[in-house]
Amino acid sequence: MSEPASISSGIAERYATAIFEICKDDKSLAKLEKNIADLGAAIEDSADLRDLISSPILSRTDQKAAIAAIAKKMKLETVMQNGLGVMADKRRLFVLPQLITQLRDMIAEDKGEVTAEVTSAKALTKTQADKLAKTLKASVGKNVNIKATVDEGLIGGLIVKVGSKMIDTSIASRLNSLQNAMKEVG
Repeated sequence: MSEPASISSGIAERYATAIFEICKDDKSLAKLEKNIADLGAAIEDSADLRDLISSPILSRTDQKAAIAAIAKKMKLETVMQNGLGVMADKRRLFVLPQLITQLRDMIAEDKGEVTAEVTSAKALTKTQADKLAKTLKASVGKNVNIKATVDEGLIGGLIVKVGSKMIDTSIASRLNSLQNAMKEVG
């Protein structure tokens, strides 16, 4: 991991831990989970919001006022609003995407769930995703949330990542393996 990425991850982890622990004590993790889903979607959809959180030009006061207005408009939990305010005061809003990821992971861990990143050649149907989640649950021992993406370059098959484990059954991977084996022979 590069140094700036690990620094950002460490900063995000500290804020996420504080927000998570307060929400857990207040028994408001379900509301927090909805907040981070909404906030994650907003960051993904809005270039202006991404610019706001990463802008070195905006003053702390301007960033804080803008993020407070956004948080209020989104009706985020008070703990989340306060956390974002502190992050703006400390010029740490740039770690907001990592904060969201950390909070998602903490909530999933608290619920006994794990996320599997699944890449397929075409979109999985609901039935396929459910069957895959059930199979992974039997293997992992926890409830599995599927985060699906599509990569047509795989030709067929799946790439499944659960934690540090990866299973690659894609046709593209098999063709690459065959190609490498043929290079060794000839």
